[in-house]
Amino acid sequence: MSKVTVVGSGLAGSEASIYLAKRGHEVDLIEMRPKFQTGAHKTDYPAELVCSNSLGSLENTSASALLKSEAEILGSSLFPIAKKNSLPAGNSLAVDRIAFCKEVYETVKEYKNINYIVDKYTKIDVSNPVIIATGPLTSSELCQNIKELFNEENFHFYDAVAPIVEKDSIDFSKAFYASRWDKGSADFINCPMNKEEYDNFYNILINAQRAPLKEFEANYFEGCMPIEIIASRGVDTLRFGPMKPVGLFDRRFQTPFKKNQFYAVVQLRQDDKIASMYNLVGFQTNLKWGEQKKLISAIPSLENANILRYGVMHANTFINSPKILNKYLQTRKFKNVFFAGQLTGVEGYCESISTGLLASINMDRYLNNLDMIELDDTTMLGALVEYITFNSHKNFQPVNSNWGIVRSIDDTVKIKDKKLKNQARFNRAITNIKELSNKLNKGV
Repeated sequence: MSKVTVVGSGLAGSEASIYLAKRGHEVDLIEMRPKFQTGAHKTDYPAELVCSNSLGSLENTSASALLKSEAEILGSSLFPIAKKNSLPAGNSLAVDRIAFCKEVYETVKEYKNINYIVDKYTKIDVSNPVIIATGPLTSSELCQNIKELFNEENFHFYDAVAPIVEKDSIDFSKAFYASRWDKGSADFINCPMNKEEYDNFYNILINAQRAPLKEFEANYFEGCMPIEIIASRGVDTLRFGPMKPVGLFDRRFQTPFKKNQFYAVVQLRQDDKIASMYNLVGFQTNLKWGEQKKLISAIPSLENANILRYGVMHANTFINSPKILNKYLQTRKFKNVFFAGQLTGVEGYCESISTGLLASINMDRYLNNLDMIELDDTTMLGALVEYITFNSHKNFQPVNSNWGIVRSIDDTVKIKDKKLKNQARFNRAITNIKELSNKLNKGV
């Protein structure tokens, strides 16, 4: 078997390394942390979840659930680890951050053919097989090398992190447990607001001071928008976004229930195994810490909340994939070089894991002189790759899994119900992925 260098031990790099090691390749997994820190990571472990601890919905009509299912069928190692270390989160997959990345590290170390190297990788050796999975916080030296190799500028946007509060400091005379429309178990803590409370919260938010951004002007990614930017688009944008009250009912007090019992609701999601920490869902922010304290204290139930982590923002980087990559996640210019993860312009944990898996599958096949696999847009992973490698983007921006990029299905013209349409596409994708998986397992 061959030797492969995987650069970056984040979600994509760890997934790729484990897949290649399972197939007998020797892997040099190079990670610069903790020797060189990023400013956003808090641990020394691989596959650390920097922002939210949620890997998205598990509901079969959701785009995120389809992507997870596809990756598991194709042989993902990280999604089973995530499920093993899951936390209560209704019908979503949330994990204990520390337990998850510790188990990924232990899994990596189990393979004697994975050499875990702590150092900074600054120059791509195009003469040898390599998967670049350094993520959105790629070092400036490697960024410069990518620019020079591919004669392309790499782009930047800012990613924002939500605050975390201590559960014991939440006022449960006002807060209540529930999941939206009572789906799954009641795992979210909900902090409801009336109109007066919301207006006060909104006024504090839009007048709050933001921390200055450094290095370059921010280009926010729509899928991870700071709450203050959402709020700047109109007084009701939060009520139709991260603070929407629909489907959330405090079953302790009111019957019969109105369609919308509250004017706005802040949801909190469990962030650790012992349920002592909860993050504010959708509250990514770049406000100064004093302003965050003032804002969180204006949320009913959180007036006296102990803030364990304030929200922060950090610079993210992604390459011009439509110009650089083909549908195998292989570079057009150098056949030995593949990219995976958020550096390619996919956004999200599941997307990073899945592209790490696909890059390693194709690297394995490339090294064994087999035809590489090209997924089409009947699958979620295929649709993501098709989107980031489509060569006619005028302004390429990151994308995460969504039904809008997946090919429609003929029968859905007769189906008016949105969930039934998505279920039909979900079933089609799973059928196609299972057929592909059977071929891969047979070595075809």
